[in-house]
Amino acid sequence: MTYLLGVDTGGTYTDAVVLDEVTDQVLASAKSLTTRPDLAIGVGRAIDAALAEAAINPADVAMVSLSTTLATNALVEGQGGKIALVFIGFDPAELGRAGLTDALRGDPVISMAGGHSHSGSEVVPLDLDALREAVLALDAGVTGFAIAASFATRNAAHEVAARELIRELTGKPVTCSHELSNALGGPKRALTAVLNARLIGMIDGLIGACEGHLAKVGIAARLMVVRGDGALVSSSVAREKPIETILSGPAASIAGASWLTGEANALVSDIGGTTTDVCLLKDGKPKIDPQGARVGPYRTMVEAVAMRTTGLGGDSEVHVVDGLGGGLLLGPRRLMPISLAARDYPELVHGVLDRAMGSDIPAADDCRFAIPMWHEMPQGLDAREAVVAARLANGPLRVGEAVTTRMESPALARLVTRGMVMIAGVTPSDASHVLGRVDAWDAEAATKALTLFARRRNGAGERLAVDGTSMSEKIIDQLTAQTVDCLLQAAFAEDDRDWGGSMEALAQHPLTFAGMDRYRGIVEVELKLGVPVIGLGASASAYYGAVGERLNTRMILPTHAGVANAIGAVVGQVAMHATGTVTSPGPGMFAVHLPDGNRQFASAAEALEVLEAALTEEAVARAKEAGVEEVRLSRERDVREVDVEGQSMFIEARVKVTAQGRPRIAVG
Repeated sequence: MTYLLGVDTGGTYTDAVVLDEVTDQVLASAKSLTTRPDLAIGVGRAIDAALAEAAINPADVAMVSLSTTLATNALVEGQGGKIALVFIGFDPAELGRAGLTDALRGDPVISMAGGHSHSGSEVVPLDLDALREAVLALDAGVTGFAIAASFATRNAAHEVAARELIRELTGKPVTCSHELSNALGGPKRALTAVLNARLIGMIDGLIGACEGHLAKVGIAARLMVVRGDGALVSSSVAREKPIETILSGPAASIAGASWLTGEANALVSDIGGTTTDVCLLKDGKPKIDPQGARVGPYRTMVEAVAMRTTGLGGDSEVHVVDGLGGGLLLGPRRLMPISLAARDYPELVHGVLDRAMGSDIPAADDCRFAIPMWHEMPQGLDAREAVVAARLANGPLRVGEAVTTRMESPALARLVTRGMVMIAGVTPSDASHVLGRVDAWDAEAATKALTLFARRRNGAGERLAVDGTSMSEKIIDQLTAQTVDCLLQAAFAEDDRDWGGSMEALAQHPLTFAGMDRYRGIVEVELKLGVPVIGLGASASAYYGAVGERLNTRMILPTHAGVANAIGAVVGQVAMHATGTVTSPGPGMFAVHLPDGNRQFASAAEALEVLEAALTEEAVARAKEAGVEEVRLSRERDVREVDVEGQSMFIEARVKVTAQGRPRIAVG
């Protein structure tokens, strides 16, 4: 028999499924809490449980595929390692473009002269001695480097030289912008490189955890990783380019939704602990975003499914909106639910909650807890961060004990941003425990926490709710409202009609609300979605019934909806892309820009033929390396010409070659 093992690691749960490759049946599925900082524990528990339920020999597993939302979650929450950007040949003002300054979050930038022109010729020699001095002057807390040079897609020599020097000096991971995209747009390429560099440690740790456990249980099968466009890549490629795994979890969920339901046209909404991901399934396939993957505030150059990712999940932070009404807002930050924290640290959590229950005055820290997420004390901290970390060295504390002055609060926030500390507080998951919709963790702690939350006052001085139950209902109602908003925005965006406004404004328009209310008056208004919604995620069954009712549409909650990502991870195909450019630096001159240098030709046809042959060789080699034996090729040419006095003038051509196929399934 031949079996496939799919694994999906999310912010809250790690899922595993076993599929029979011959019958296309799910033999077993399992869930385990994602365990940070040691991801291997959660990954191992999920894999072991799925294998045990399927009752198969681990040696019979022919392929393992991994998807994850960790990279997506990190970008939405602004997390990741501290990096340094080497910015070559750009005006310093260009740091303000494409969201690059925000993405850097104050991390160091080494600006240098250098780079190349549009034709690929060197503008200014790269001063490697100056680069050496600048790199050695950085503090030890830098975990990786991103390099972006002007027109590196035309000539990558300066990025390559800088990479080799930095690796020699530091031994740390280095990301070059030309390795991630062949498109022009230096600041946007730099942004993509910065985000990639931030994610390397996280994704490397996850892949290592998975590979380590597979070896431990005797699975020798190849490990594949889902890319953001739903295709599979080898684990080695994912380690080098973790940015390509953003939206890999959602991309896998789309494949899983199609496989589970057989629906060809639907909105797929996948709710996790941190995010809700919405995508249109049309004619059985998701659309690829032509502008590059957008996650949170960042628009990258990574090819991915056209997904709307919102910081809304079962573990979203609950905010009280300023004003007389005291409304609620969920997300975008993920908290550890109080019910989960109480399961792991019962004496601490119940002790704090019980003392707070005896007082009518709300606690200044809202009875939140700071949970350290390290094995060893982190390095590279500033003075205030080090003080806060030292207090947490022996384990979790109430936030009011972890920080004792206002000056220390930003230090704790920075530790949270860097993934070193997690805050535990009230979430929709806790509300679901109070209402009896979920029974996974400590419902008693959730009830206490929601009772205390209800005692908070709005701008009019009134309590938010009469008790914990009514407070929980308000939180779930808010989750429903924000989920409906996500789906409406996606529906308006994907509809063929020009609605004459922003998706956000349309989703919040009074006519939209009247339509969902099926208003009947002098004017009658009705609004509903023209396609069903497929609800995915472990908590979808707890929340999405009300969402379908509000949108007046059919809500599909398939069997195995909670592990759809893991299913989608093993039903995909390998697709390796290779792209290149031909430019014309002068009359009768055509330059082919290749990774190993530029070549000149006298005709556009010859240049395009050489480029296409080189790209085909590269794409096929990468596909075969990923285990594809029967490679299918597709080629795209985008030739840009202008008409000058009745004559066609060649400007530029871009060529893309794709090699795809199913990875080899080992047998016997």
